[in-house]
Amino acid sequence: MEHHLKTPIPDEDIRQLKMGDLVYVSGTVITARDEAHLKALELHESGEDPPVDFEGVGIFHCGPIMREVDGVWTVIAAGPTTSARMEIFQDKFIEAFRPAIIIGKGGMGDRTSKACQEYGCVYGAFTGGAALLAARGIKKVKDVFWLDELGMPECLWVYETVDFGPMIVTIDTHGNNMTQNVKDRVSARMAEILASMEG
Repeated sequence: MEHHLKTPIPDEDIRQLKMGDLVYVSGTVITARDEAHLKALELHESGEDPPVDFEGVGIFHCGPIMREVDGVWTVIAAGPTTSARMEIFQDKFIEAFRPAIIIGKGGMGDRTSKACQEYGCVYGAFTGGAALLAARGIKKVKDVFWLDELGMPECLWVYETVDFGPMIVTIDTHGNNMTQNVKDRVSARMAEILASMEG
């Protein structure tokens, strides 16, 4: 099923999504990779708030290429980063900040899947190598934070998007994880093939 969602995305809209659904997001999408996740969580643990509200929006695992002309930033390319790098703290990020959708490539693991189920978040897989496609859905750079400290790929870029996507829901709020399912099937099939070779 295809869904067109607008941020802030209500919890009930997120919880109706199912693994395999196609999603497009309009509204606020914020880039955040390793360093931004860590910095935001450090602030949270010390009782401080990050400079932007993550609740109900899209968090994009992305290190974009940006260009500034006369003080105005535009997106040149915004391809997704491999999300597995964020697995070690994505669950804590979801618990602390309650984003609606995590966007990236390659899927995520059990910790993220459990946090999505508990706190109402999904993972949307964006096609790897489609940096220009992603950039087309970004209509405006609303703000940027931590640029001087973290640099262009790692800082928080706050985008205004229109039908940003398509993304495939690979982790939903019902305990389903498409990436893990595929891995399990591959492992089972490999075991069958090895057993037949030994026989």
